[in-house]
Amino acid sequence: MMKATQGTTYRMLGSRLNEVALQLEKLRQIGVTGKKLNVPSDNPASVRPVFDTRKQISNVDRYLDTMGKSLDTMQATDSHLERVENIMQRAKEIMTNAINGSLNDQDRTTLADELANLRQELFATANSMVDNKYLFAGYQCDTPPFAENPAYDPALYDPNDSSTWPYLYQGDENATSLEIGTGELMQVNLTGNNLFLGTTTWDPTDPANNSTDPGRYDLFLGLTQAEAAVRNNDQAAMQTSMSDLEGAAEQNRRLRAQLGNSATRVESSMNYQQGVRIDLQQILSRYEDADALEVFSNIIQQETAFQAALDVTSRVSQISILDYL
Repeated sequence: MMKATQGTTYRMLGSRLNEVALQLEKLRQIGVTGKKLNVPSDNPASVRPVFDTRKQISNVDRYLDTMGKSLDTMQATDSHLERVENIMQRAKEIMTNAINGSLNDQDRTTLADELANLRQELFATANSMVDNKYLFAGYQCDTPPFAENPAYDPALYDPNDSSTWPYLYQGDENATSLEIGTGELMQVNLTGNNLFLGTTTWDPTDPANNSTDPGRYDLFLGLTQAEAAVRNNDQAAMQTSMSDLEGAAEQNRRLRAQLGNSATRVESSMNYQQGVRIDLQQILSRYEDADALEVFSNIIQQETAFQAALDVTSRVSQISILDYL
């Protein structure tokens, strides 16, 4: 029968002591981090689903970040569209006074000057910026979308040639689309040519290819012609301008409602993605998070075992050959 020497006993005890110490250190690390999966060797079978879940969470975070920024821009845009609505409403009130009131030349000049100021306010709104980007310029967001046309002449105005219009558009027709879900795109802004000029297409290289769509309105033209009609005390032109201003106001309201519906859809998608993120975090927690009570109970047990191993090792180390004499 093979006998264990004292050296062998020391090595066995040392190995056991080291094993218990490592287990205790691992438990303490789990207790500190709250994670039962800190390195792949802790549970190799969990590594793949953890990585997959983390990737899905990252994708959801990307969606939420992009949608959040787009929603902020849409809300800012709505404020500017409200300003446009107020401008058009005030312009209609002025035209009502001009048509129905008994006005002298000075009164008409005052109303015409206010229409001119409203046109400048509309111009400033059309060139609004958010985060140093022009809202209504399409992809040309670093370029002011509108400029006054120094060559504008009412007698030469051609609805089928944008170079003759009172304001020139320097943006493009490209609206921004946002991915609110896998493969699901939604338009989240309005282009200046669509909102202010009433044309859904735009050719920056050939003005003769640009014309206001049937049944739609150039807001700048409406205010410009309304001002001229009041200054000239042209009743027929004022009646026409009144109708055009109402059509232009309705155009703005319709597009504002369209943007509002898109904003609601983005908000709904954000709420959905936030719910998905919570579900994914719960899945990740099942793989990674430790049960605090169980961990601390195991630490106490392991500390007890470690102390016992120390005691045994200490006693064995005191044994001498003299104890057997």
